[in-house]
Amino acid sequence: MMEEFKKRQITFLLQLVGVSVVLFAIHSYLLYHFAKDVLFFFPIWQVYTFHVFITLLFYSVINYKFSNGQKNVFNLFMVLTFLKMILAILFLLPLLLSDFENKQPDVFNFFIPYFMYLFFEVFSLTKFLQKT
Repeated sequence: MMEEFKKRQITFLLQLVGVSVVLFAIHSYLLYHFAKDVLFFFPIWQVYTFHVFITLLFYSVINYKFSNGQKNVFNLFMVLTFLKMILAILFLLPLLLSDFENKQPDVFNFFIPYFMYLFFEVFSLTKFLQKT
């Protein structure tokens, strides 16, 4: 059982790194060409570090629970998704409470990758759950 866990975990980690590099490169390219003059509260690397860490952590928890025999992981996924929303708000709280002038670009800068990583996480979980 742990062999399946490790195999899924390594596969997901490699895919997560690949997706993150591509998303980060596209995001950086777009910001460089279309938002040169915009001052951001959060650097882009902090946004991606948050997303990679949270996505890897939550996938690992679900993968571990599933590998230990808990086949109904939908409720766990829903709780973790709710927790992810709370953590996202906590991450953005310094921006929201600051007197930073233009907050909208930072919010978009955060939530566009947020939904991309959420889609990737759902896709990866669905893929391995369908195999069983």
